Amino acid sequence: MKSRFWIGIVIALFGLTMATGAARAGEKLLPEIGPGEDGLYHQPWFQETFLDLHEDIAEAAAEGKQLVLFWEQRGCPYCRETHLVNLRIPKVVDYIKTNFHVVQLDLWGSREVTDVDGKVTTEKKLARKYRVQFTPTLQFFPPTIEAGNKKPGHDVEVWRLLGYWKPFHFHNSFVYVKEKGYESEPNFQRWLQARADKLRAEGKKVEIW
Repeated sequence: MKSRFWIGIVIALFGLTMATGAARAGEKLLPEIGPGEDGLYHQPWFQETFLDLHEDIAEAAAEGKQLVLFWEQRGCPYCRETHLVNLRIPKVVDYIKTNFHVVQLDLWGSREVTDVDGKVTTEKKLARKYRVQFTPTLQFFPPTIEAGNKKPGHDVEVWRLLGYWKPFHFHNSFVYVKEKGYESEPNFQRWLQARADKLRAEGKKVEIW
């Protein structure tokens, strides 16, 4: 796994309570949702598909979007925080919905999934195949994949986000992928700092911490 994929652990463990307060203070948020019967938080705009990832990528591309896999598990506090903080901020959700298709997977799930290499497995086994051990984990896939692709998903993904990231970092992870920032700057933190500097120069408020 490329080292840049593991940046999120430190950010994920820092200041969840402060993040919640900052996101909710003085801002009109989207309605709060609760967990479903499976213990996961299901956003109404998450995609319901047959879990054939090659087809999911193609369907997203047909709308000018990219596929993101959102791995979660029951009882995950970082998943809860992502839904109750980040995914209640209108501009964050609007950006994601405009540019991405999000498919939610259960780290311990038994649903059948077809990987981009054509191999059929279950959510749980796919998580092991992709080396997904922490939730939430977001896997971002490229806009298109060759028809005869034989590489598994973890070899074609372009970016991976681990754990809970505060709203500015979380939002801009999607910007980073959409604008292909990883091509010119593989170090996300450097790219993010440059973006923050640019936004400040434009007179925009930036709340990194």
